Amino acid sequence: MKTKVLKTLSLLLALCLALSLVACGSKNADSKDDSAKTQEQTSAGGTEKTDKTDKAEKKEPVEIIYWGDWAGEGQKQFEAMLEEFNKSQDRIVAKYVVTQDMITKFLTASASGQSPDIMFWDRWRTCLYAPKGVLEPIDDFMQRDNVNKEDFYQEALRELSYGGKTYGLPLTVDCRALFYNKKLFAEKGLNPPKTWDELREAAIKLTEWDGDKLVRAGFSLSDVGLFSMWIRQAGGDMVTEDGKKTAFNSPEGLMVLNFWDRLLNEDKVYKVGFESGLGNDVDAFATGKVAMTYTGPWMLSTYKEYGKDLEFGIVPPPAGPNGHKGGMIGGFGLVIPSAAKHKEEAWELMKWWLAVPENAAMYGKMSLNIPGSRIAAQDEFFSAEDSLYKPFVETFEFAKIRPPFEQYSNMEVKALIPQLQLFVEGKLTAEQALQKAQEMGDKILAETSEE
Repeated sequence: MKTKVLKTLSLLLALCLALSLVACGSKNADSKDDSAKTQEQTSAGGTEKTDKTDKAEKKEPVEIIYWGDWAGEGQKQFEAMLEEFNKSQDRIVAKYVVTQDMITKFLTASASGQSPDIMFWDRWRTCLYAPKGVLEPIDDFMQRDNVNKEDFYQEALRELSYGGKTYGLPLTVDCRALFYNKKLFAEKGLNPPKTWDELREAAIKLTEWDGDKLVRAGFSLSDVGLFSMWIRQAGGDMVTEDGKKTAFNSPEGLMVLNFWDRLLNEDKVYKVGFESGLGNDVDAFATGKVAMTYTGPWMLSTYKEYGKDLEFGIVPPPAGPNGHKGGMIGGFGLVIPSAAKHKEEAWELMKWWLAVPENAAMYGKMSLNIPGSRIAAQDEFFSAEDSLYKPFVETFEFAKIRPPFEQYSNMEVKALIPQLQLFVEGKLTAEQALQKAQEMGDKILAETSEE
């Protein structure tokens, strides 16, 4: 009996032990499964976190706004350049916004915190607005990125400077040069003039009258506003070095007006109002009514449309009696407003467009404007021997900007030009015109000096 009981207990004990081992095995398996799931979940959670981190680190491109007042073809050309810039990198997206009455809106936007990041800029305005603190100096950017000032036309860069600081880079440069009718010159056996005397001689031979009616003017004297170019050819200046007084009432200024008087009243190579008498739709030079005229590269595409009906050449402005050369340089640039939100990005666009010669030349060819980069202007498109742009490029070597003083333009428009017009109309003598212009001009310039 006792033996049976012991056997029964042994069997029960073995059964319990077996069941216990099965339970432990099941528990351990569940534990391993749970551990694997936990690791899997942790791993999945880590991947999700990493993806989110990567997305956070990849920043959206910064949008910068470029203001300009050119629409039509000018707008298309700007947008084409911005498209090239946007494709060249992935950090910045530049957008062009046509803005009429731009200066007024710019000043308002600067005060209200809605300023554009970069602007198309008529360079002569720099001396008016840099003192107001609305333009950002770029000297630190240029020094940091090794942008060499010598790579640009120095007069154009000077026009973008004020008080020893640089406020932009030149986009385009332009000037006047002498256009002449090749066919008419060939008929008279003439070479293009290089001096005032040669200009006068050619003008006399090219002029045609029918009784008291001028049929063809040898040379156009329609724009008295070019006096500033002529006085440099005579060796004179428009204002004193400090810009506080006029300087044109001088022997050099008188030399210019006496030469004009000789052309008008002694040689009779031109008659005041001749072009306007032909009608608004008639280009006197293109139709052979004027044999020589001063104009700029902006007329090239127009004159080229005439084809064989207008064979023309271009030379730099003839030198004055003492060998002085004179020309006036103008054009546009890019500037960064001091209130811009993205100055660094705006500089990157300016640098890419204007400080990289290939890009500056690309815009020049696209827009038919000579680039403000001296290096870009050496491209064959502008400087080849047979290029119509070459005489302008040659003129830039001696051309000067208008004096960079706040009231200079007012002085020229309100005081000088009206008196010069009265002179060519025979209503004032040369001495009277210069004296009256000086008196009025000095008062206008003094308005700035007293501020």
